Amino acid sequence: MSYQYLFARALAANRQRLHFAAHSHHLWPDASYDGHMEAWDDAARLADRKWDRIFSEVIPEAQRHIAGELGLPDPATIAFAPNTHDLLVRLVSALPMAKPHILASDGEFHSFRRQAMRWAEAGRITLETVPLADIAERASRGGFDLLFASQVQFNSGARLGDIDQFAALARPEGPWVVIDGYHGFMAQPTDLSGVADRLFYLSGGYKYAMAGEGVCFLHAPPGYGPRPEITGWFADFDSLEAQQGGVGFAPDGRRFLGSTFDPAGLYRFNAVRRMLAAESLDTAVISRYCDGLMDAFAAARPLPGMEALPRAPRFMAFRGPDAQKWQERLSAKGIVIDRRADVLRIGFGLYQDFEDVQRLVKACR
Repeated sequence: MSYQYLFARALAANRQRLHFAAHSHHLWPDASYDGHMEAWDDAARLADRKWDRIFSEVIPEAQRHIAGELGLPDPATIAFAPNTHDLLVRLVSALPMAKPHILASDGEFHSFRRQAMRWAEAGRITLETVPLADIAERASRGGFDLLFASQVQFNSGARLGDIDQFAALARPEGPWVVIDGYHGFMAQPTDLSGVADRLFYLSGGYKYAMAGEGVCFLHAPPGYGPRPEITGWFADFDSLEAQQGGVGFAPDGRRFLGSTFDPAGLYRFNAVRRMLAAESLDTAVISRYCDGLMDAFAAARPLPGMEALPRAPRFMAFRGPDAQKWQERLSAKGIVIDRRADVLRIGFGLYQDFEDVQRLVKACR
């Protein structure tokens, strides 16, 4: 079975390339092109009034897709931004204490790691990091205002254990629990229905959602952070035409919105989700397909001298001193994989088939 027909444009754009970095930059399906063109057409057709359609149709559709994917009972708890860093800054600004004490894993992506370290350096926060496997136990001992952990770590593929147990620590007055779901959203089935009322969840469309840049989101539970200090005028969009005075906030997830952004990513995301529904492809089906590709690659044992790390939902990580050499030699053959220090990462997606895996194995050998 092959789903490459869904990615005809991207694959035809570079027929010599063999792309095994779906965990890094997932190739875009043809449906995303149609969504992108829809955004352009709306801008031309509606001009100033395009935002009416975006707020009344495009955003609610995207919210419904995400809520359905994550089991969220209320799509209105979801806010969008061009990147997760914007949402992180607004979220931390909403904490009710002057100098929050934050606990995070020691393997968080740079959007959190860099900002948190700079905040700590400036005395804005205090920061403690521990291995992901230890974070729930450390958090249970108390003393923190915000707990931050990846659902799946970007570098090693390590997974957070019991999300429900982690979320049980959350309180509106603190600590708040934030999950970075970028390597979990649409990479593995995720059900937040039991913890949606006390858990923040961050993710976006760049990877397994196949929608590209500019479509990141935050699920914000009711009662947590009603008035972010860092805020944009979209956070009270419904009141723009009213007499100005004071700083109002939407009562739902929109309180975490910023200001004007490029909405094309939302159009692409909606178009991709419609395509997946038409093809009867949900996250469970796609995961089984990618698991089959990864099984075939692992069975060939094509990377001698490299230690296989625990498998992530859509990528395999291998640690060893020759990681850079492997990446460079495969790159010279037109094969795209990536590396984090001494860890080689090989990502799998719908746009690959078993013949592609055989070509990758042959190149390794």
